[in-house]
Amino acid sequence: MKAALCFLILLLFSFTAGKATAHALDPGYLEIRQIASDSWSVHWRKPDVNGRPMAIDAVLPEVCTPARGPDPVAGNRAWVSSWVTECSADIAGQPIAIEGLETQNNDVLVRLHPLQSEPLTLRFTPDAAVQTIPVAQSTWSVLAAYSVLGFEHILEGWDHLLFVLALFILVRDRWRLVGAVTAFTLAHSITLALATFGVLNVPGPPVEAVIALSIVFLAMEIAKDGEGRFRLSKEKPWIVCFGFGLLHGLGFAGALADIGLPANDIPAALLAFNLGVEAGQLCFIGALALVVAVWRQVALPLGQKATIVAAYGIGSVSMYWLIERTAGF
Repeated sequence: MKAALCFLILLLFSFTAGKATAHALDPGYLEIRQIASDSWSVHWRKPDVNGRPMAIDAVLPEVCTPARGPDPVAGNRAWVSSWVTECSADIAGQPIAIEGLETQNNDVLVRLHPLQSEPLTLRFTPDAAVQTIPVAQSTWSVLAAYSVLGFEHILEGWDHLLFVLALFILVRDRWRLVGAVTAFTLAHSITLALATFGVLNVPGPPVEAVIALSIVFLAMEIAKDGEGRFRLSKEKPWIVCFGFGLLHGLGFAGALADIGLPANDIPAALLAFNLGVEAGQLCFIGALALVVAVWRQVALPLGQKATIVAAYGIGSVSMYWLIERTAGF
């Protein structure tokens, strides 16, 4: 087990090397809102890639003029453009495309707000860069779209994954570990909902810094694991995870605010996003357990100090994030 921990840390470092931040790119976002029978206002947000807009573009149906917007300007972690388009026919049943998405590793959410019907939410992927605008949308499609977003967000958020990895190393009992992760999900669901509905409004940079600090705490707990003293983080990990989950939920809220929520299906979207996050965490834990099982069968032990190596490795990365995020206040 301990030998495998070193391998897990080295594997994670290989993935995070060269990344300036702990999160992958946010999804793109296209909002099309009807303002008259033949007029629509368009808001298009492209993800930022190393200080430049991602090489994708929204192409509206042929019945709309203009079908493309002006050059985007730099906004908050993204590139934004807005325009008004005139459509000579109903856009329902018409194709809409995210040009260039097929060559990217990212998603785009498209939200339509017709005057006479319920809003629609579409999720564009590299494999589905062109889609037909449906006449209507069910709650089930919202659940499907946001559950996938939650699943992908947790697996692309390196700080959240490092938190789960530290928990995996610290808590050896599998059912206690699953309970701790579930408590983490319940907690972040609470603060995510409160922030979404405007009850909580906490600035993003301090939240991100405290998230990094929570990982530093777990790294210290791993390093002190062999002292033989009662440690709440190991004996009652669900309590610690619930407390830290409240903080991580505020971080999720910032990401979800950038993505956007369907106005008439906010509860369904929140539920689906949280379930997707929980599924992503459990899949990550399952993958870690599989790596440990394979390592036990094929690899030689690396020594008894692997847990300390893991603790210092996790602590070093999280301290870097803490310093970087604090300096960015």
